[in-house]
Amino acid sequence: MKAVNITAYTDDVSQIEAIKAFMKAMKIKFELSNEKSPYNPEFVEKIKQGDEDLKNGKGRTVTLEELDSLWK
Repeated sequence: MKAVNITAYTDDVSQIEAIKAFMKAMKIKFELSNEKSPYNPEFVEKIKQGDEDLKNGKGRTVTLEELDSLWK
């Protein structure tokens, strides 16, 4: 079983109930959460973009010597 996070922006309780009914009808286990992320959404997007860039071959490898020279 794989967990997937989905955010639904609902207008009222009836929409939440409809989503719950759909999930039950599809026999998908789910849990509801009203927690907000403690992270700034812009920051999260930048991190995700950086991960995507690395997957696409963008980026640069830095040696330990180069990194160490930054502190001196």
